[in-house]
Amino acid sequence: MSEAFRGEFTQRVDGKARVSIPAAFRRVLEAGDPEGPRKRIVMVYGDTRRKYTECYTMAGAAALEAKIKLLPLGSDRRRILERNMITLSVTVEIDDDGRIVLPPKVREKVGITPDDVTKGAEAVFAGALDTFQIWKSDVYDAEILRAAEEDMASLPEGVDILSLLSDDAGV
Repeated sequence: MSEAFRGEFTQRVDGKARVSIPAAFRRVLEAGDPEGPRKRIVMVYGDTRRKYTECYTMAGAAALEAKIKLLPLGSDRRRILERNMITLSVTVEIDDDGRIVLPPKVREKVGITPDDVTKGAEAVFAGALDTFQIWKSDVYDAEILRAAEEDMASLPEGVDILSLLSDDAGV
């Protein structure tokens, strides 16, 4: 079984918009980028409905691109995915200290303002198995609580959350 992005980590953004990637995530990123001396990640900031930036290993980004290439040229689905997952993305290098600089478009996407950078804002790294998300801390806290309440409300009374793994969950 391959490694996965798991857990949530709150990291301080410094005055130069740098943030440390959690050590557990760096190990997964290293495995997903066997090329070159410095490891890289692809940060996708498209899709205005999302309040976070989705981050991929280089291998994960290549797999996503391969799926998009399978769609017919000129189709709406391919065009939407190309714009939101390919065009509105950036590849960044991880420095020797395990940090990345959050690009301006990524900071804008998650709501970290220049003033927040000056004050030392916090970013949350949230694992999602094959990818991880970067959120502004206070937005993440509010959204994770709202989503958890919504998710639990969608389950019938007395149904264990692990039942979602079965095909007959009925949810």
